[in-house]
Amino acid sequence: MRSVLASVFVAALLLAWPMEAAYAQDLAPRAYIIAPTHSNAVTLTSSYQNGEIFLNGVEPVPDSHGQIYTSAFTYYHSFGLLGRSTNITASLPYAVGSFSGTAMADADETTGHRSGLPAPEVRFSINLFGGPAMDLPKFKRWHQKTILGASLLVLPPLGQYDPTRLINLGANRWSFRPELGYSRRLGHWVIDAYGGVWFFTTNPDYFSRNEYFPGTNTQTQKPMASFQGHLSYDIKPRLWASLDGNFWFGGRTSLNGVENSNTLETNSRLGATISVPVPKTIHQSLKFSYSGHVYVQFGGDFQTVSVAWQYSWLGRPN
Repeated sequence: MRSVLASVFVAALLLAWPMEAAYAQDLAPRAYIIAPTHSNAVTLTSSYQNGEIFLNGVEPVPDSHGQIYTSAFTYYHSFGLLGRSTNITASLPYAVGSFSGTAMADADETTGHRSGLPAPEVRFSINLFGGPAMDLPKFKRWHQKTILGASLLVLPPLGQYDPTRLINLGANRWSFRPELGYSRRLGHWVIDAYGGVWFFTTNPDYFSRNEYFPGTNTQTQKPMASFQGHLSYDIKPRLWASLDGNFWFGGRTSLNGVENSNTLETNSRLGATISVPVPKTIHQSLKFSYSGHVYVQFGGDFQTVSVAWQYSWLGRPN
């Protein structure tokens, strides 16, 4: 299997990066903080990832390295459901990347370039305790203590996908992550903790009908648990910083029913985030974040830097 994939790497010249897996590795402080009903926000995010190439669901190529630039447009809207604060978020990314790697010890270095649309993301979140749906006047009188929430993140089988190639920006399958979130405010400090599980449907047309595998292959992946923890501090209104960490494990993959034990993920990342208001406006803010690997067994051996601009408003745009 390893030698076949090494040869494929030379022939395919494809971007091999954890676009879908990046959702399992994300760091999102204050994800369950509530907002007044009818709050809206648009966010433009630009991120840069640099590190080892990760072939989704198969063993990594030796001596591989990649860089990818991702831009994403995200829309957020809050509303009330059954008396609880609720919100929905939709995100559309676009990725441009390059990579290099050596397929075998005596082979020349191979380089490649890829650009296109990965899978979009839709997230639904509802507060379960501590955060009723409130209009702006009630929200101004409310003070957060303990919040419990639940969310469902969905990645549909969209994005660029060619079954004849080993790696694509899309995954040709559905991915779901139900999650529970905890948030506690202690003065200027906010403590966040989330726990969820990723579930994946079958990719019925994985790396098929090519010179290496003339038939049709199916790929499956076992569930993967993911956890996040964040400690943030309000420096002043709308200006805050956080220390972020996560851990995820599981996700072994199988090809045509044969499991690859080397694809077990047991990884952890640490990072930091700072959110800064844009001067002379109450609607705009900037967010800067960085994260890097702490422990990597399979996948996740890369660094990420991102910058985001957000414009928010209540009701109709101002």
